[in-house]
Amino acid sequence: MASGDVRFVFRSEETDVNVTIEGQKEWVAKIVEELGLSEVGLTMPLGGAFTQSLMSKSSPQDGEETESEAPLDMGPTPDPGRIPTVRRPIGALNIEAELAKIGLEPPGENDVIELIETFSELEKPRPIQGQMSIDPMAEAWLRELMRLVVRDGARTALATEVIEEVASSKLGSRTGVELTVWLESLFAAGKLVKIHGGDAVGWGPSPRWLS
Repeated sequence: MASGDVRFVFRSEETDVNVTIEGQKEWVAKIVEELGLSEVGLTMPLGGAFTQSLMSKSSPQDGEETESEAPLDMGPTPDPGRIPTVRRPIGALNIEAELAKIGLEPPGENDVIELIETFSELEKPRPIQGQMSIDPMAEAWLRELMRLVVRDGARTALATEVIEEVASSKLGSRTGVELTVWLESLFAAGKLVKIHGGDAVGWGPSPRWLS
């Protein structure tokens, strides 16, 4: 293989076109220009040229002296002494205090009474479209509740008990085990996410379902 050989590669997924040209650099450049591909694609040296180029940089030729060249853009020398060491007993981190230091407030608990009032003022949504919905109207109301909680309340999930208290009448009057089974079916369909938190189970919306 000649040392001046190169390979030109161009691929277009839109038109399903794959172009590969190999040969001497000047000849390949001429063909690429004739095909009108000068502004696209990638030209790279073939194995022999690439290997020879590397060898010429790393191995001196007979009677030729070379100087070791330091690699560029390697950044400053690492200084472990500049990394602060923080040690504290397990469980001693006060998350609320650390959030306050940077001006953030942890999300508070949902005000159920306020949530009930706001939810009751929502306009009736359109039923969910699609064969995968068991109860299109109930699912539409649940999505409105989740949108209200996430976008207006900045919360990620609601406990099963809160969903029942706020929206049971809009969710086909489902309560207790019946409500849990229905929420589980939406979770299995990828419409809800399930969050385990201590003694309670929370339900949040899948971003794709919410949008």
